Amino acid sequence: MTTGTSDGDKFFKRLADSLDQHGFVKLVLAKYRGPEPDLQRATVRRIQVRDADTLSFVYTHRTRDVTKNMPLADGLQSLRERATELFGHLHLMTRHEDVQLMVSKKGQQTLRVAAADHEADDAAAGHDREKHRFVDLTRPFLADLGVTTAQHQLVPAMARKWKQINKFVEVLDSALKASPLRDAKAVRVLDFGAGKGYLTFAMHDYLHGTRGMDAQVTGVELREDMVRLCNAAAQRNGMAGLAFRHGDVRTHAREPVDVMIALHACDIATDYAIDMGIRAGAAIIMCSPCCHKQIRPQLLSPHPLRPILQHGIHLGQEAEMLTDGLRALLLDSQGYDTQVFEFVALEHTSKNKMILAVKRGQPKPADEVLAQIREIKAFYGIREHCLETLLAAA
Repeated sequence: MTTGTSDGDKFFKRLADSLDQHGFVKLVLAKYRGPEPDLQRATVRRIQVRDADTLSFVYTHRTRDVTKNMPLADGLQSLRERATELFGHLHLMTRHEDVQLMVSKKGQQTLRVAAADHEADDAAAGHDREKHRFVDLTRPFLADLGVTTAQHQLVPAMARKWKQINKFVEVLDSALKASPLRDAKAVRVLDFGAGKGYLTFAMHDYLHGTRGMDAQVTGVELREDMVRLCNAAAQRNGMAGLAFRHGDVRTHAREPVDVMIALHACDIATDYAIDMGIRAGAAIIMCSPCCHKQIRPQLLSPHPLRPILQHGIHLGQEAEMLTDGLRALLLDSQGYDTQVFEFVALEHTSKNKMILAVKRGQPKPADEVLAQIREIKAFYGIREHCLETLLAAA
């Protein structure tokens, strides 16, 4: 670092204070002057890695990102020693002020301080800047997938997708903290129905970059053109451990997995995904079901509710509630703590329900849950539920 001047000292004092007082949002280091020819900038965020305060440095190159996590004190010391030597523009964003330190090529330092202006970012991103984001808009894969522009501005038409990406990673973050994976250093993820890979890329970025895990994330997709597109994007962005395969959940070979994802697997494909996750010993199973065709016709047999269920909308709602309710109970019977809740509406569908199952630390007897399942099936005249059938198979 250039020999300290009052402006430089003031900048790093503000940085240290923002970290101490939990007002720190992020630090962006630009105008790189060091020996790496393709390095464009570095972004620094404060994260928790296995319950330790950590500074995460993401070095953005032309075709790849490199993440380095450092204990908070070590990271701050590194910034003090090297930041003004390697970068000509240091931009500190806190909850209350924006602080910029400009460093000329001759080493002259100029400090500028302004009140934090969150309004402009809120309007552009449709998102509260003060709210913690689990995915950074500057991540190169977002531009590659069309979520942001080349200048890392949110594409307006992708605002809902951006909200979905962040909500999904938020749910995953919460599930990991409650699961046996909370202290894991490595994780294996299968994502069925990956599509264009928005959530798959974000998941890998979060697991590998934010949590510092050795993340092996595989997206499985029926459309071969999407598989090719996603694999090419993963390679361009240097995302080691992220890969996409052509396949179908109903015929996919069983393999060890820690986190099983299936968003919008149609009808009983969701049951096949849950069954695979259970048999693979997954610590976390996340599903957003789509279509509920199997149970619907079973509800039309003579029944006291038939006059109500004669209306198609009621029949569909009842079939959805029963299908997913029984899925949750079956997961409970297999040693999971299960929640069914409203998820952010996805871009191309009105379906917004998520089933989240987290493996219990201590199993508990399943007899009571199995009795509840039998009672519900008898009351509604349900003869078969696909997941129950799959679980009963040898």
